[in-house]
Amino acid sequence: MATTLDLRTQDGGTSGTVTLDETIFGIEPNMAVLHQVVTAQLAAKRSGSANTKTRAEVRGGGAKPYAQKGTGRARQGSIRAPQFTGGGIVHGPKPRSFRKKVNKKMNRLALCSALSDRAQSDRVVVVDQWQFETPKTKDALAALKNLELNGKIMMVVAEADEKTIRSFRNLPTVQLVRAAELNAYDVLCSDWLVFTSETLPGADS
Repeated sequence: MATTLDLRTQDGGTSGTVTLDETIFGIEPNMAVLHQVVTAQLAAKRSGSANTKTRAEVRGGGAKPYAQKGTGRARQGSIRAPQFTGGGIVHGPKPRSFRKKVNKKMNRLALCSALSDRAQSDRVVVVDQWQFETPKTKDALAALKNLELNGKIMMVVAEADEKTIRSFRNLPTVQLVRAAELNAYDVLCSDWLVFTSETLPGADS
């Protein structure tokens, strides 16, 4: 059954209804794919810059520290061997990429699963359009209060809606994304998803 939401206005009122696309907001969340895609997203954020030096890279230690025989000590070839303080590291980390390959179908399924989870939890809000005469954080706070939104808010905005972007961008609880930037991890990290009629995926108002 299709989900129908009130089409909200900036002052907290309603201006009609909007029907969410069942193929995007009405599927059964696939937790296995969600886990795999989110794990891949988090792995891709890792810098992978950890680096240790092997005995070949540590400075110094070119000369044999003492005679091979006659000292009563174990034979040693370099003070930069791993067993010495300041020596090379054995099997230490080297720069690497942690990226995991995830195909487009899995990414889309994970995103739809996350969006469906938020829709089933009544955490999706659709605003007709934002109407800011000038960019003001004060007006943005008033709009959130009118819409009764709190917690972490992901706001999907149009690319060219500069006034809205500048009004909300300084609010620490609001994350602004373009429609093309939607991803499963950020959706799951948000308490509320806020779209406009223009940015709602597959809208049938």
